[in-house]
This record gives sequence, structure tokens and C-alpha cells, in this order.
Amino acid sequence: MKSVKRKTLAKQLKRFWPFYLMMLPGLVYLFINNYIPMTGLILAFEKYQVADGIYGSPKIGFSNFQFLFQTKDAWIITRNTLLYNLVFIILGNFMAIIVANFLNDVKRNVTKKIYQTIILLPYLVSIVVVAFLANAFLAGDTGFINNHILEPLGFESIQFYRETKYWPFILTFVYLWKTVGYSCIIYLASMSGIDPGLYEAAALDGAGRWQRFVKITIPSLKPTIITLFILAIGKIFYSDFGLFYQIPMQSGSLFPVTQTIDTYVFYGLTQNNNIGMSAAAGFYQSVVGFVLVLLSNIMVKRVSEENAMF
Repeated sequence: MKSVKRKTLAKQLKRFWPFYLMMLPGLVYLFINNYIPMTGLILAFEKYQVADGIYGSPKIGFSNFQFLFQTKDAWIITRNTLLYNLVFIILGNFMAIIVANFLNDVKRNVTKKIYQTIILLPYLVSIVVVAFLANAFLAGDTGFINNHILEPLGFESIQFYRETKYWPFILTFVYLWKTVGYSCIIYLASMSGIDPGLYEAAALDGAGRWQRFVKITIPSLKPTIITLFILAIGKIFYSDFGLFYQIPMQSGSLFPVTQTIDTYVFYGLTQNNNIGMSAAAGFYQSVVGFVLVLLSNIMVKRVSEENAMF
């Protein structure tokens, strides 16, 4: 039996060796870039000393993890990270599906060149908006919103960088503006694989646009939605560092609503030079994300086995 398996394996290697050869550079890169650095996880259990190096620094067990979770800000940064990500996952996928469905309808009725312009325009606008949002739009004295919208209408100007109540909405808006386009393309690609005959048959039966969307589009997108949901759950303890660090302009008064695990670790690293605590936070995020992916996949498998990732 073993000899038969060996012969079969040898035949497969001989037949597909060009593909394995093409795959080799990618595997080498993956091993060097993703697996070799994993030896640095030992930093999470050390009090790192530059003179002693990674493997010679004194071991302190789980002290770095205790420092991370015993701080008074532990609840705030965990709450912000989880709640923002839940909102981002739900609204992000919802908006991406809506926009993708709109573009899919547009594609059927306009020429290819106009359609490509519609696809690229949001990216060009988003670059400008995200780049200037912090100063040009929200600044208290010179901001566009205060000078050109609120004051001409007779409203008092708002000090956005001092008041926390506006920032959950601001951060959510900026995140959606920045990411919906990418997710939209994924859903749009999935929609292109739906048989147009289904829509035509439904239209002949009297189904309206909303009914076709609910009865045909959404069920057809189910595997894509589940896959993106599981992948997003795996990163629920991570945050968009650029979003939470750059847009609030590092304003200390906004920390209760803008501080996340990633930004907290960054501040700890730059101010306290605590590499061990930063490594512990990253290790914790990775382990929790891995566990959540497994649990999410198990739940999906129980409900719909064919749509599970593995």
C-alpha cells in the first residue's frame, strides 16, 4: 500500500513539477516573512534589554500581559476596539453590497468607459477627503464645516477636537468612505457570476428591483458575505491604526472614544519604550483572532456546511 502511494506521489511530482517550481519563490517568501519572525514571540514573555538581545533578555513570564490588562485604560481600549469593529463589519458590508448592486445595475445600462469612470471617481475623491479631513474640515477656527456651513447658517462653531460625542460618527464615516470601495469590488465580482436569466425570469414574473435584490442577489452573495465576515471577525481585536491615530490628531481629550488597543500599544512603545508589552498585546490579538475565526467557522458549518471556509 505504501509503495503504491509513493508511486502515485512520484507521478504527481513529475507531472506538476513546473507548478511547484513556480510556487517555490512564494513559499520561500512566506517562510522568511511570516514564519521566521514568529520566533520573536518570546519578547512577550521577557523584559527586553538591548544589550542582551531577544534570546538573552530576562524572562518575566506573563508580567507583560498583566501590565496590559491591569491598567485603568484596559476596559476603554478593549470596548472601543470591539464596538468600532462590530459597527465597521456590519455597516461596511451592508454599504458595500448596496453600492455594488447599484454599480451592477449601472453596468447593464451604460457604456464600459462611463462605467469605469464611475468606479474610479470615488477613489480619487476619497484620497482628497481623507487627506484633508483632519485640518481642512474639522479644525475649530479654520475648518470648512465651521466657517462655510455652521456659521453662515447661524449655528455656533464646534470644537471637534475637544468634544468626544461627534467622533464615533466621524470615524465611522471616514472608515466607510475609505473601505467600502474595496469591498464593493469583491461583491461586484461575485454579482457578475450571477446568471442574468434569473433576473429576467423574475422581472417577467412581476418581481420589482427590491424583490430581485432580496430573492436573487443576496442568496447568491451568501458565500462571499460569510467568507468576508469570518475574515473580519479574525481581526476584530485589531484596529485601523492610521484611522485612529491620524484623524483625531492625537488629541488627548478624545482618548475615551478614539483610543484602541493598537494606538495604546503605540503610545506605550514610544513613551515608555516597553517592547515586551507591545509584543504581548500583538500576541494576545493574534491568539484571540485565531480562536474567533475557528469559532465563527464552526458556527457557520453547523448552519450551512457548504458555506464554511474549512
